[in-house]
Amino acid sequence: MRWTSLLRIYLTRSFKPFVFEGTHENTLDFEKLDNLGLYVHIPFCRSLCSFCPYCKVVHNKPQADAYKVALLKEIDLVCKGMSGKKQATSLYFGGGTPAMMLDDLKDIIAKLKENFILTGGIGVELHPSDITERNLQKLRDAGVTMLSIGIQSFQEDCLRKIGRRNDSFVEKIRLVRSSGFDVVDVDLIFAIPGQTDAILANDIHTAFASGATQVSTYPFIDFTFADNAYKPMSEEVKREMLEHLTDYCHANGIERTSVWTFAQRQTEKYSSVTRDAFLGFGVSATTLLKDIFKINTFSIPEYIKRIEGDALPTSLTLRFTKRQRAVYYLFWSAYAMRIDADRFEELIGTPLNRMFGLELFLATKLGYLRKKGSVYELTDKAAYLYHDVEQAYTTAYIDKMWHISRLQPFPEKIILK
Repeated sequence: MRWTSLLRIYLTRSFKPFVFEGTHENTLDFEKLDNLGLYVHIPFCRSLCSFCPYCKVVHNKPQADAYKVALLKEIDLVCKGMSGKKQATSLYFGGGTPAMMLDDLKDIIAKLKENFILTGGIGVELHPSDITERNLQKLRDAGVTMLSIGIQSFQEDCLRKIGRRNDSFVEKIRLVRSSGFDVVDVDLIFAIPGQTDAILANDIHTAFASGATQVSTYPFIDFTFADNAYKPMSEEVKREMLEHLTDYCHANGIERTSVWTFAQRQTEKYSSVTRDAFLGFGVSATTLLKDIFKINTFSIPEYIKRIEGDALPTSLTLRFTKRQRAVYYLFWSAYAMRIDADRFEELIGTPLNRMFGLELFLATKLGYLRKKGSVYELTDKAAYLYHDVEQAYTTAYIDKMWHISRLQPFPEKIILK
């Protein structure tokens, strides 16, 4: 039995695995949820990068046009019967390459604003090749306030090994920064074969010096369904590189805002995952409600077909037990490096100390947590442990689920033990 399974059994106090059923309903109970985020998936790319595991296809305009129609209708189906506009804390567009539907973003945002009042910013992932003054103005006109740029590395050899090339990255980041966006996030990958701590530190320095307000770093992961010519470095090397880049950021006055994210102090943050609840629209998008987690189909044709039939495109549904929902909350709170006991009790209905008192006590005594009022903050020591857990979780759970979902539009069931 994998140690991830043993950890799941211990934390949930149950042998019951995570069971995703191939069922769906045409209504989502979200109106009473607080801290609700919105996510829209745009699956189209100019070309496909082998290292990227996300749901994407090469752009095809007729298919993209049909996808837009279905996407707008999905929003209508989800929001049908709402009593009034609902507050949403944020809106993020991911992909794929959202700029492949750049001229459609304004319509998608307008449709969402018919049903939601956005109290936070609008973020869009952007490929460096799509950074032009004209495109940036279109994004501003659509109401976008945050951009995340997929640089991955500034070093030519690292880029070559993941099938990318340097496309005037520094100049383009500077252009984005001068265009008035509130947040400029730069994505970087670490543990690319041949990459050194010095190369990674230089990448981070270059990103911030060019105008980034935040840098998101991600370990190079070789998913089973990927077609990487080069394999990632060992887990031990990954962890050491994370430790060194953390030390570098601390030494240079850069704040750690999550396990893998670093930002300039007193700046807004770009984070599309740390939400208590969220609605996902588009293929492969996920939805998190009070005690339910849903995943949309990964197939664009089946997504469109389901929507045309006036049905939601849900592929899989997980109904949490109370402790499973608590563990999910703790997992993503830990990623953001702070666990709010008050918010936990509001969401789960049981005090955090009553459910995990022993674990919190031991973690605090061992230097993994420090308590400030009702909030437990993770230390760097805990962040490195989380990194190890997340890597194992990705291999044991995410890889399996995404692999099956890529092959089967509507699986009957997926069991994650």
